[in-house]
Amino acid sequence: MSALKVENVSKIFPAINRSHAVQALQDISLEVKTNEFVSILGHSGCGKTTLLNLIAGFEKPTSGRIECAGKEVKEPGAERAMVFQDYALFPWLTVRDNIAFGLNIKGIDSATINQKVDHFANLVGLGAFVESYPHQLSGGMRQRVSIARAFAVDPTVLLMDEPFAALDAQNRAMMQKEMIRILAEESKTVVLVTHSIEESINLSDVIIIMTRRPGRVKEVIRVPEPRRMVEDTPSYLEVRRKIRDLISDEHDLSDVS
Repeated sequence: MSALKVENVSKIFPAINRSHAVQALQDISLEVKTNEFVSILGHSGCGKTTLLNLIAGFEKPTSGRIECAGKEVKEPGAERAMVFQDYALFPWLTVRDNIAFGLNIKGIDSATINQKVDHFANLVGLGAFVESYPHQLSGGMRQRVSIARAFAVDPTVLLMDEPFAALDAQNRAMMQKEMIRILAEESKTVVLVTHSIEESINLSDVIIIMTRRPGRVKEVIRVPEPRRMVEDTPSYLEVRRKIRDLISDEHDLSDVS
């Protein structure tokens, strides 16, 4: 069953002042199955984040249609939750209140909210920090709060916009392992935007390679052993080589690791 469908979507940003109109996306079609982890990979400016914003309902497509949980996406909705690169936590709220924020908006009773907050705080390893404030946490811990908040509202699709890009290499690798562990406990449909080839291989069932602007789907790659690929083995190196070759065809590898 499909959790998300993108059908012939294009996006043109109109000219402002003396600038020219910009076509960010051209005729994008893709399908994400329930509990599938899909990464979108490509150069800076290829429209990855624009596509994610369209799926989230923050922007509207110039043409085409996006459908989530069987309904057309026309605005932001509870069936889609976003995890941002910069965490987007409320600094004046505790970890507990940040995780509970979306649940409060949905009008859930306080007993259920407390139960869910405790569950997801423990799931991301922050059960001992629920009364802390974001400024008291490391970058990796803050991103865990953001992930817990997104999982807590039980979205149909979890959208992640380069969520680990601001972390150092060690913490980024740790957060990838944590994400694998969390998904093993709480199945979820995920769409991830990333610049990292390795991250996409480590986390994904499917990797979508995009062309330079205007962004189009260049190729769809299915990972042979999702979340079980061992780095530097022949199968891992073959997938990485194929992805690098596809991106290399776009003439510049400088912004893709």
